[in-house]
Amino acid sequence: MKGILKIAFKLLVNDKGKFAALLVGITFAVFLMNMMTSMFAGILSKSSATVINVGAKVWVMDPAVNTVQSSIPMPDYILDAVRSINGVRYAVPLYSGGSLVKLANGTYQSATILGLDDASLLGRPQLIQGNIADIYSENAFIVVKDSEFPKLGNPKLGTEFELNDHRGVIVGIAKVTTSGLFGVPTLYTTYSRAIQYIPSTRYTISYILVEPKSASAVAYIKRQVKALGYEALTKDEFMKKIAHFYMFQTGLGTNVFLMTIISFIVGLSISGQTFYTFILENLERFGALKAIGARGRQLIYMILFQAGFTAMIGYGLGIGLSSFVIAMAKLRISSYAAIVTYKNLAFAFLMVLVIAGISSYIGIRKVIRIEPFDIFRG
Repeated sequence: MKGILKIAFKLLVNDKGKFAALLVGITFAVFLMNMMTSMFAGILSKSSATVINVGAKVWVMDPAVNTVQSSIPMPDYILDAVRSINGVRYAVPLYSGGSLVKLANGTYQSATILGLDDASLLGRPQLIQGNIADIYSENAFIVVKDSEFPKLGNPKLGTEFELNDHRGVIVGIAKVTTSGLFGVPTLYTTYSRAIQYIPSTRYTISYILVEPKSASAVAYIKRQVKALGYEALTKDEFMKKIAHFYMFQTGLGTNVFLMTIISFIVGLSISGQTFYTFILENLERFGALKAIGARGRQLIYMILFQAGFTAMIGYGLGIGLSSFVIAMAKLRISSYAAIVTYKNLAFAFLMVLVIAGISSYIGIRKVIRIEPFDIFRG
């Protein structure tokens, strides 16, 4: 078997043109598939940025909420009701909204405002400059230093701005795990200051952040919150709900899916056609091997080896090229939303196996039917 595979390898790489064409087809397909799925994974991650950065274990919200940006305010009595549920260690309100910020140069910039509970500051970001206690100072705000930070004029400690005719002062600069999706800077302040500075409806609580006493208490908390007419979700469940919304209720998921399928078809067509041509050109050699005693099973192993070897090389080149492009894009465009995940790599690997399998099947059908007599007679 080792000798048969060695012959298969030499037959494959001997025709450098066909071998290169096979590699180009698979590499291009893997490159496109990984780029599309990585972009989609990055978008889904950024769409849940607030959930990830705040880090609360359980979120209470209106059942109609689809994304963290589309919060629906809840009345104050819901907070008291949640706090009274057996199994809740503590529950605090979170304000999430948007507003226009007037910078010192007179320009306006939209920003996401997160109002943290005054007493606990649950969900506060990690500061890289300033003191968290300064958030209680008059007109105090903390700015997140992410890819959208320059849109606020690269503020420093003490930088002033206006928010709905209210004076604001930067007292801290923070970093977060994930930046937002929609290219909007983020400002943190206290809950009381947020609802005072930003016009809102009669109800002001966007979300209620709950810390359960134990993991086993979460199910009971969910049932009690549901009885109130609202919904309680864990951090992971909320992120899945957001991802489900972007995948199935917007055109984003459909477009990425179509582009991925097109990439697969392109790679399959190029590699399949090239591999079939390769088999036709080497048909006499396969016939000669069959004439000197090679069994059909051994010829099948040869074709599977050739298709599999080419697929793995193309997979590695495609993943490497797409990862390099994503890394370069992130260096030039800090807000570029694409991340390479294990799921993306596994999906591309599975598609490559399908391409290799179909290409092998095309070649196997041709080789198995060959008769040595026909080869030598020709």
